[in-house]
Amino acid sequence: MKNIRTIAYASVAAVSLSLALPALAQDPVNIQLWAVDRPDQPAPQLIDEFNESQDEIHVEYRQLQFSDLLSDVMRAYAVGKAPDIYAVDVPFNAMMASKGALMDLTEMVENSDVINIDDYYPGPVESATWDGKLYGVPKSTNTIALFYNEDMFEAAGIDEPPQTWDELYQDAQALTDKDAGVYGLAFSAQANEEGTFQFLPWVQMAGGSWDDVNGPGAVEALTLWKKFLDEGLASPDTISRSQWVSTSTFISGNAAMAISGPWELDRMVREADFNWNVALLPVPEEGAPRSSAMGDYNWVLFKSTEHPEETFKVLEYIASKDPEMFQRFGQLPPEDNVEIPSTGNEELDQALSTFQEQLKYAQPRGPSPEWPAISKAVQDALQAALTGSQTPQQALDAAQAKIDKVTN
Repeated sequence: MKNIRTIAYASVAAVSLSLALPALAQDPVNIQLWAVDRPDQPAPQLIDEFNESQDEIHVEYRQLQFSDLLSDVMRAYAVGKAPDIYAVDVPFNAMMASKGALMDLTEMVENSDVINIDDYYPGPVESATWDGKLYGVPKSTNTIALFYNEDMFEAAGIDEPPQTWDELYQDAQALTDKDAGVYGLAFSAQANEEGTFQFLPWVQMAGGSWDDVNGPGAVEALTLWKKFLDEGLASPDTISRSQWVSTSTFISGNAAMAISGPWELDRMVREADFNWNVALLPVPEEGAPRSSAMGDYNWVLFKSTEHPEETFKVLEYIASKDPEMFQRFGQLPPEDNVEIPSTGNEELDQALSTFQEQLKYAQPRGPSPEWPAISKAVQDALQAALTGSQTPQQALDAAQAKIDKVTN
C-alpha cells in the first residue's frame, strides 16, 4: 500500500510540475521566397518586417539575378527544391502554370480579406491568369508612355504632345535637328524582350494582338518604325539599344521624345535640365483603341509547397503594403484604386498621373506558355524589317508563321 501511495504522490507531483512549466514554444514554419529585389527594394525589406511582426512563420529570402531568374527556379522545381513563393517575370507566369508547377490561387484570393483582385488593373490580372484560373497576384506593375521635352516643343511651335501616329511622325520631323545631333524620337527595337515590349502596343492599337501580328495595322506600325530610322528621325542604333540607353539620349538633350517607363522617373528628376512631361502613347488615328506594354512581376506559389496556408499569409502581408509601394520603393502599385500622394514635384506628379492612366490600357505579353518563342518571332521581325533585309509585311508574315507553329 505504501508503494502505491508513493507512486500516486509521484504522479500527482509530475502532473503539477508539468502544469507549472510554460508550454514549449514551437519552431516557426520556414518559408522560402525568391525574387530579384535588391536590398533597397520591396521583397527583402517587407520580409524583415513580416518576420518581426510575428513568430509563427519565418521567411528566408534569396536574391536571384535577372538573367538566371527563370532557369534557376525551374531547375530547383525539377529536383524538388523550389521555393514556396516566387516573383515571376509576368510573361512567364502562364508558362509555369501550364506546366503544373504553380498553385491555383483562385479560391484563396476569393476568400481573402486582404487581396481584392477586382481592385487591380486588368492587365496585371490577365498576366496571372491561365485557363480561367488565377495563378499569381501582381507584385507591382509598369508600362510605357511618351516622354517629351517641353522646351523643344515650345521652340518648334508645337503646342501639345502628339495624339496620333501621323502627329508623332510630323512632330519627329519638326524636332529633328541633325546638325545639333537631336533626334525626334528615341525608342528601343532591341533583339530581346525589350523590343517586343515596345512594339506589341503598336500592334494592339492597330487591331492585332500577340498572336496576330501581320495584319494591315501591324504592318503600318512597323513601316512607321522603319521610316523613323530611314529618315534619321531616330538613332541608327535603335535596333541594338536598350530602353535605358534610349532614355539617356532623351535626358542628354539628344532626343525630343522617348518611349520609356516609370522606372526612369527618378533619373529624369535628378538629371534632366529642361522642362519635360509624359503623354499617353499616340494611337493610329483619333478614336482608335489605346494600348501599352505591361511589365514587372507577379507573386506565385509553387504547388510543391508544404505550407500553403502560411505561404499565402506571407503573400497577403506583402500585398497589404501595396499602398506604400511608390513612396517607399518608387514602384507603381498594381491596384487601380491606390492613390499616390503628391511628391511635391509638379513634373513628377503629372508624370505619375499619366502612367497610372496609361496602365488602364496596358496589356500583358500573352499570356501563353509558348511566350519565349513568340517573343523571339517578333524580335526577328523587327530586326529583319528595320535593317531592310525584308519588307515589314514579309517580316511580320514570317513572325506569324512561327507563332502559328508553336500555338496551334
